Amino acid sequence: MDAIAGGGGLITVPILLVAGLPPHAALGTNKGQSVFGSAAAIFRYRMAGLVDGKTARISIPVGFAGSVAGAALALVLRPEVLRPVVLVLLVIVAALIASGRLRPREGEPSTPAHVGAIVAAIALVFGAYDGFFGPGVGTFIIAAFAGLLHRPLARATADAKVLNFASNFAALVMFASRGAVLWAVALPMAATQILGGFFGAHLAVRRGEGLIRAVVLVVVAALALWLLKDMSGARWMP
Repeated sequence: MDAIAGGGGLITVPILLVAGLPPHAALGTNKGQSVFGSAAAIFRYRMAGLVDGKTARISIPVGFAGSVAGAALALVLRPEVLRPVVLVLLVIVAALIASGRLRPREGEPSTPAHVGAIVAAIALVFGAYDGFFGPGVGTFIIAAFAGLLHRPLARATADAKVLNFASNFAALVMFASRGAVLWAVALPMAATQILGGFFGAHLAVRRGEGLIRAVVLVVVAALALWLLKDMSGARWMP
């Protein structure tokens, strides 16, 4: 699921919490295993020729730096203030994806002007968002690459996974430096993350836009329900 549309943490973090891990250890361990799935997905997307090297050379360092800045900001501000905003944005993204408005249109330039600046802005904003709060970041990045860079959903998903890997890796470094990653749990999960990430990306490559759109809409619905539940006081995740 995460390789296709993001949102894998909706499954893994609650399971880690139910297993008895403290919240910070659950989040850190989740990052420790999820980067392996992201790497496997990127490998499969690259095999299919969907990863743009020029985009990656910008999105990786900028996304990493943005995530570090966002995590630092989370130490002085409460991330919960973003929940209503994120909920509205999820509804907008769902409407755009369901309507097909994010697909390239006939006569539209395949590459917009100032593409490097646009990639850097996307990487900085969503890298910081991932470090600060995080829910729905993969879906938002897909929508940004598709809408602002006029990329088909398959290519947007591949490039989004590269940026998401960078921001997740930055968060992993920070959690690991604080001893919040339980590697005895993360590494066995990482082995199956590699299989799941590769298989999910393989499905996205083979099935294309229809599958990606369907899974993105499911993830958006799940995220919206979680945010509504969390805002009502019945918390599912930290």
